[in-house]
This record gives sequence, C-alpha cells and structure tokens, in this order.
Amino acid sequence: MKDLAELAVEMALRMGADYAEARFHDDISNAYVLRNGVPEMAGFERARGMGIRVLVGGSLGFASLNRPDKALLERRVREAISMARASARMRKEPIRFSEEPVEEARWEVKAKEPLGDVPIEEKMALLYDVDKALTSQEEVRAQVPFRLLQLVETETERYFVNSEGTKIWCSVPRVMFFALITVLEPEKGTEQDMVQKGESKGWEAVRAWSLPEHMVERARAIGHVLREGVSPPKGALDIVLGSNVVGLMVHESCGHPYEADRILGREAAQAGESFVKPDMLGQRIGAEIVTVVDDPTIEGSYGYYLYDDEGVRARRRFLIKDGVINEFLHNRETGAALGVGSNGAARASRFNREPIVRMANTFMLPGDHSFEELVEDVRLGIYIKTYGEWNIDDRRYNMRFVGRECYLIERGELKGPVRRPVLEITTPGFYGSIDAIGKELSFDAGTCGKGDPPQGVPVWFGGPDVRLRNVPLGGS
Repeated sequence: MKDLAELAVEMALRMGADYAEARFHDDISNAYVLRNGVPEMAGFERARGMGIRVLVGGSLGFASLNRPDKALLERRVREAISMARASARMRKEPIRFSEEPVEEARWEVKAKEPLGDVPIEEKMALLYDVDKALTSQEEVRAQVPFRLLQLVETETERYFVNSEGTKIWCSVPRVMFFALITVLEPEKGTEQDMVQKGESKGWEAVRAWSLPEHMVERARAIGHVLREGVSPPKGALDIVLGSNVVGLMVHESCGHPYEADRILGREAAQAGESFVKPDMLGQRIGAEIVTVVDDPTIEGSYGYYLYDDEGVRARRRFLIKDGVINEFLHNRETGAALGVGSNGAARASRFNREPIVRMANTFMLPGDHSFEELVEDVRLGIYIKTYGEWNIDDRRYNMRFVGRECYLIERGELKGPVRRPVLEITTPGFYGSIDAIGKELSFDAGTCGKGDPPQGVPVWFGGPDVRLRNVPLGGS
C-alpha cells in the first residue's frame, strides 16, 4: 500500500493534477462493553485503505479505495481528477495551498505494555471489577441501577506522501474508557454521570487510571449531592469552575469557533458558524491572565500527533494569548486563504475521509493559585466541580452549563452540596470574568465530532480550576 500511495501521486500528476497526495491508513479497533454487569456485543473492526486528494484548476477532488488493486487505483485517481475539474467550473475563487516545508519523518508511540499482549479476559475482568465496585452499597453509599462501561483500544498505522516530496509514516496505539452511570437516591431522584479517559499509550495507561476507585469516588459524590444538595443561591455570584467544566467550555467556546474553515463559512451547513471573524485577530476577548492553547504534541495525550494529515509538522497553537485573540486553527487551504500558512491542524478520522481543520488537545494554561486561594476570598459563591447537561449556540457565543457535583462557598469555605446550578454566559463574558487561575492542570478525553460525512477524532480538553467574579447564576 505504501508503493501504491506513491503510485497514486504519480498517476494524478500524469493526469493533470497541480498537486496530489495519498494517505494510507491501517486502523484496528476493539471495543468491550458491559451493561449492568452483562457483556454486550463487542466491536472488532479493521479499516484498511487509502485516501487520494488532488488539486486541479483551483478545486479539490477526493476518492478512496480499500484494496490494493492497481486498476481500481487508477479509476479512483481519475474520479478525483474529474471531481476537481467539475467543481472548478463552479468556483468563484480558486483554492490554494500554503507553501510548507518538505518533510520526511517516521514517528511512533511505543507502548510499555502493548494492548495486543493483554488477554481479553483481563480487559473484561477490569470492567467487571468496576461494575462490582459500583454496585457495592458499602463503597458507594448510594444505588447505581444503570451502568454502561466501555473499553476501546485502537492501533493506527499511517503513511502520507504528496507531490512536493513529503513522506510521513506513523504508528500510534490509543486506549479509551467510557462510563455512563445513573445514581439513585430514593425520594431524592436520580442523576447521571459520564466519565471518559483516554491516552495514546498501551495498557499501562489503564492501570494508572485506577478505574474501580475512580468510579466509586464519582458515584459517591453524586449520591452525596442527591441526598443533601440544596437549591443554589441566585443572582450575581463568584463561581469557581473545576477543570472538568473549564475543559469543555474552552473546547466549545474557543476551539470550535477558532477553526478557520468554520470562520470562512465551510461548516455553516454542517456544524454551525463562528462568531469570530478574520479581522478579530488582536482583539481582546478576556482577562490578561487567560491563555488558551491547542497542542497536539503532548506526549501520551489522547489527541497526540507530531505531523498532521497534510504532512505539516505539529506545534502548540496559542488561540487566546494574554486575553487577546491570537491565532486560528489552520490547514493548508485556510492558511493560504488568510495568508498565514498551516499550523498543522488538518486531521482525518480514517482513510475514506478528507482531512479538515480539527482540534487536538485544547486547554487553558495554568496560573499560580492553589485551590484554597481560589476559594478563600469568596464571600458567597458556588464551586461547580463537574458539569451535567450543556448547550451552546451554533456560533459558539451563548453558553449554558448545568452543574452536577457542586458545593456552596461561604466566607471562603466549602460548605454542603447544591443541586444543578445553571451558568448562562457569553463567550466574552466567560473569559472576561476570570480573575484567578489555579496551578493544577488536568484533562478529560473526548471524541470530537465534525464534518459531513461525520468524523470523530480523539481529543483532550482540560485546564486548571478558575474563578469567575460577579456572574449571574440560576438553578432548578
């Protein structure tokens, strides 16, 4: 398939392409599922094939194939060329790609404990251990009548080549744990909780998560809120947000609206628009202490990569720097359109999807406050440690988050739990209200969706705890 990828590029150039690239994927995925202690059908998937993209007359064409057949390859290349030529007749402005360095590289993540070396029985035994812990009244101190537990492992090998001479090979294992549980407290109601962890590592990552203990801690906290939680105070309050909440807010209100294809209108009919416009670079949107980055190069992270799916070297992107809109996420097309070049943000979920602008690991940089310092001078406020439901409009400007595990703050001290405080705020209002940032950094994993056909890619979102001053709070 590596030889066929290079042949695809040669064919495309002979057929008149101005630029051509081929990207071979070999993706293996295994999923193990336990629902209420009963195993459900697991998923074992292998997706192996090649995507071909060409630039002809200022338009793009894309095609794919899933078997090593030279005759089929030639047909697919012709289809991509034909698609681009047909599209060129309709375009008002030609597509250009930014000029990027030619790269030749091999990179991989070497697992300390390869996923394939761990018996399936051990993987299922872990899920059983988590389920057993969640059903222990002595441990959880609440009922957990619904428990969906899932373990997903993937191994991907990719080879990228383009007509400029770039050649990139990589191999990455990833592992993810997902849990959805319902906690019940008689006469008090129910509350759901969702947990997702993921890293680009082997089984050693799963061992470090201590999943039975972690899930018991989460369920116990929700049970405590159900039993003793009171209605939150209303009005303008100080709020301390936990990393779990900050990570999602940053992902949704900074990462997505800073995707340059969204800014330029491509995503309008698919995932929405953006309140951000190209001329807003350099405009203040938050307090000076706020810096938000997207960084694919964090070793072990769920969204880890060193080169994107256009062969561009990855780097940390400073989306908001010192409270100012600093840069957008770019692939080669949007980088050329806005005259700044790509910053390595093109990703494709599999071989039969084109690379589009995506996040990797989006988070707020930590500050210099301990958690105690964030809380100590709050006269009356709420600590929202984790979120429940959330909403954001398709321009990523108006947000609504409902707290799940939350506590009252009085005179600088954490008090008892409160139920479902509601934070409704605009994106500038969120970043502009932050007056202190914690020093501890943590992450949650996720699968970020975008595109048509849809693409889900692994990401991290996270950050430190932060304090907001004098923001309106509602609740049920």
